Amino acid sequence: MSLTLSEVLSLLQHRGQNQYGMEAINQLEHALQCADLAEKAGETPETVVASLLHDLGHLLAAERDGLQEHNTEHDDLHQYIALPFIRQLFPDAVLEPIRMHVDAKRYLCLIDPGYWADLSPASKQSLEQQGGVFTEAEAEVFISQPFAAEAVRLRRYDDLAKVSGKLVPDLAYYHTHLQQVALTA
Repeated sequence: MSLTLSEVLSLLQHRGQNQYGMEAINQLEHALQCADLAEKAGETPETVVASLLHDLGHLLAAERDGLQEHNTEHDDLHQYIALPFIRQLFPDAVLEPIRMHVDAKRYLCLIDPGYWADLSPASKQSLEQQGGVFTEAEAEVFISQPFAAEAVRLRRYDDLAKVSGKLVPDLAYYHTHLQQVALTA
């Protein structure tokens, strides 16, 4: 089942009010902060939209499981869950960074010696559930994929987008961004 653009926005607006795992903000705040960081960094509209939607799978998994928020006890594979729902809406330039943002964390832990130390406790816990730090061989395969560089940048925004009370544009602001990159409205 594919989602429409208005259903994606509704999901973010309503389900996004739930707590973002063990972080101090909710899902919507995290998505908006992530998109704001991407936009301020001069990313393409596609990467800004990927940043906004990268955790949509958490919201869909919680809805599927009848939970108020995503379960932090196991890896819900959120990076894959949203893709079938939004594949008809967005190009690969949006979908692929979403799919790869978890592996980007695994990659960064290998190539950046200080990266792991800066992760939040929740991100460190989920890293173990997601397969741990990449090996050299896994990292080479990962970074050679199309859109891997965008996924790595998205990951860095993701890690910084956890600030309680940070003022950023609201969801309505990103409606134009979504329409701009959508394959169908």
